[in-house]
Formats: sequence, C-alpha cells, structure tokens
Amino acid sequence: MFQHSNTQGYPLRDHIDLHHPLVELADMIDWGAIDRVATEPFQPGPGRPILRPRLVAGLLFLQHAFNLSDEQVVAGWLENPYWQVFTGETHLQTEPPIDPSSLSRWRQRLGEVGMEELLAQSIEAAKRANVIKPSSVQRVIVDTTVMEKAIAYPTDSALLERSREHLVKAARQCSLRLRQNYNREAPRLVQQIGRYAHAKQFRRMRAALRTLRSRVGRVHRDIARQLDQVPQPQRKTLDDLLARTGRILTQQRMDKNKLYALHAPEVECIAKGKARTPYEFGVKVSIVTTDLASFSRTASHAAKSASSA
Repeated sequence: MFQHSNTQGYPLRDHIDLHHPLVELADMIDWGAIDRVATEPFQPGPGRPILRPRLVAGLLFLQHAFNLSDEQVVAGWLENPYWQVFTGETHLQTEPPIDPSSLSRWRQRLGEVGMEELLAQSIEAAKRANVIKPSSVQRVIVDTTVMEKAIAYPTDSALLERSREHLVKAARQCSLRLRQNYNREAPRLVQQIGRYAHAKQFRRMRAALRTLRSRVGRVHRDIARQLDQVPQPQRKTLDDLLARTGRILTQQRMDKNKLYALHAPEVECIAKGKARTPYEFGVKVSIVTTDLASFSRTASHAAKSASSA
C-alpha cells in the first residue's frame, strides 16, 4: 500500500548515536496512530502507491522544528542520517524521498484532523519523555491575529470589473451567447474611475461607477436568463459565481458581511487598532500555546541539538 524506499546498503542504526534526541523522540512517537489518520482519505485501488505517512509526518515535524521550506527540508533529509532514521528509514538513502511539492498536497489531504493528530502525538511523546508534565498542558494561552489574504485592495470598481471578467469567461466555457460583454468599455470605465478619484472629482467618479455597475448587471442578468441551458456539472460553479456577483452589485459602503474578494469570500475587514495598518483584509486566526510554551522550546531545543550533533 505504501511506497517504500530502497532498503539496500548502509545500515543506519548500527553506525549512529542511538541516544541522539531525534532517535529517542522517534522511538516515543506512536506512528501507528498517525498512519491510521493519514490513510483514511485514500481508497484502495489502481494507481501509484501512496507515500509512507511516517515519512511525510516526520518531514512536517522537521520542517516546523527548523523553520524550513519544503525544498530545504527535503534537501536536509538527504544529507542528515538522523533525519532519515526519524522518518523510519533503516538504511542510508542517497536519493530524495519525495518531490517537495508533495508536502503541500499532503497538508491539504491531512486537513485539520490530521494536523491535530500530529500535534497530539508530539505532546504524548513529550509526556512519555518527561519533558513536560501533564499539568503544563492544562492551562493554555490564547491569542488572535489576522492572516492576510493575497487580494488586491477591494475597491468597488475593481470588484465589479473582476466579476464581469469571470462572468464572461464562464459564459464562454458554458457556450452561452451574450448580447454584450463590454470587454472594451468596462476597462476604460475602471481607468476613468481611478483618475476621477485621484483628481477628487467625486461626482464624475460616482457617475462612471454607476455606469460600470449597470454594465456588470446586464451581463449578470443575461447569464441568469440562460442558466437552464447550462449542464449540471457546470451549473453549481456558475450559480456560485452569479451569487457572489449579485452580492457585489447590491452591497453598500456601510453594509456588514461585505464581499471583499471574488475568489476568497471568507475575507473580512478586521481592525486590530494598529497605527500603521488600521484595517487588514484576511481571516482571524487563533493561536493556542501551553503556559510558558515549555513544549515548543523543548522541541526546538531537540531539533537544534540534532543539527549540532
């Protein structure tokens, strides 16, 4: 079921320090529990065998401990025999175990449940090693911050034009014939709105914005009238796009739950009271850590000891 590496060649545990922090930590972690959680998203059948969950989980742990990128952790694994033992290898490997892009795909497959299982097994291993006491995780510290999203500054004109572009593209993919797509007029209106705003000619700016809104509304209604002609597999995506465009067309300046990005409806405008950035566009993130953060410091210390050994 799993994809195994080549086990012929140099035996690792016969030639390394078995009291190394990473070797001892590897023996304390319940890798079987991680295997069970990691293999749930996969169904048996034809195709390429999946990677060993211990390999991916070990690389993710090393990546977090050393603050490395996907490419750096894979390259470091190739050079460090202790990292190879930590991920379950028994013989020295001379080729990269995976492509670095596989780590990002595995993080998506594991999801929230898989990452929580990795954290839980790490904490249990720390308890078995007497690194932390059970009382250390009974009290936690919670803080919140903003994780900014990769979106442009949400002006009305930019949101309307992006909605029109997506609608025209979706109509072309669904073989819908539009009366007008405004591919020439709409971009010129966006430029005019920006110039009027820069020159503080707000009356002209609002007039151009109303014209742009009416053009996008025409495309929106034209597609909505032809929605019955769209096949079912494409219908859901088009319905979602029409719903988001409808929100952008009707939302006002002081409305709550506004849509700030067409591709990321979860984005919110959050004010954290910062002097330099009074408003941030993203999602709220909660960070929970144990009191005194003893476990985090211990994990970082073990990883640094492993690199210097």
